[in-house]
Amino acid sequence: MQFRIITYNIHKGIGGIDRRYRPERTIETLGHYRPDVVLLQEVDDDVPRSRHDRQVDLLGDALELPHRAYQPNVKLRQGHYGNAILSRFPLEEVHDLELSIPLKKRRRAQIAKLRLRDAHDHSHTLVVVNCHLGLAEFERRIQLRRIVACESLTRTHHHTGVIAAGDMNDVWGGVGRGTLEPAGFVSATGHTKTFPAFLPIRPLDRIYYRGDLLLHNAFVSRTAAARQASDHLPLVAEFELQRQILP
Repeated sequence: MQFRIITYNIHKGIGGIDRRYRPERTIETLGHYRPDVVLLQEVDDDVPRSRHDRQVDLLGDALELPHRAYQPNVKLRQGHYGNAILSRFPLEEVHDLELSIPLKKRRRAQIAKLRLRDAHDHSHTLVVVNCHLGLAEFERRIQLRRIVACESLTRTHHHTGVIAAGDMNDVWGGVGRGTLEPAGFVSATGHTKTFPAFLPIRPLDRIYYRGDLLLHNAFVSRTAAARQASDHLPLVAEFELQRQILP
């Protein structure tokens, strides 16, 4: 069974160059690839700068992805912004993992178990971790260690497909190599540059995977809409679940 996943820091739907709120550009960018699962960072909810939109539903409705989870992380004078998961597949379990470091901006990861059914009605489990890590290297190391050590992953069968993705702010890739790879994860996207969107020079966004997943393709979006919609470019990956996975 094949599926397509995208990770994307949408910058609240505000363009990286013109600084205008144009959610239709975000929708065009994502809709171009018809994703099955979308992991989003910097998603607004009831914030004046984004017309008080609840963006998780605005984007989910436009992309016809019915299963959604929103995680408010940063409280503003009015509203919040945080992470979101949009999915074509049911989200059976969703929970938050605290990643905040004292005196640093609040950070949490979203962890969800998705239930996929193939053409033969066989059930498959996929676990996704959606994160937006800190700016300091020591912060990111602590945060990834917490992710690797969390119960949702340590109690997951080694055959079960797991995807950890998001804006990891890991410019040199050292934090991923030092923490995720020893835990069995493989990089799907390497050092693909995603920031800034109009002329990317830094590989801030990453997709890692482990378990019975076969990577078919992974790439960065470079459409005209993507270059304007945010200050990051989205990463797209196509996987195949290789066998039936029991819960």
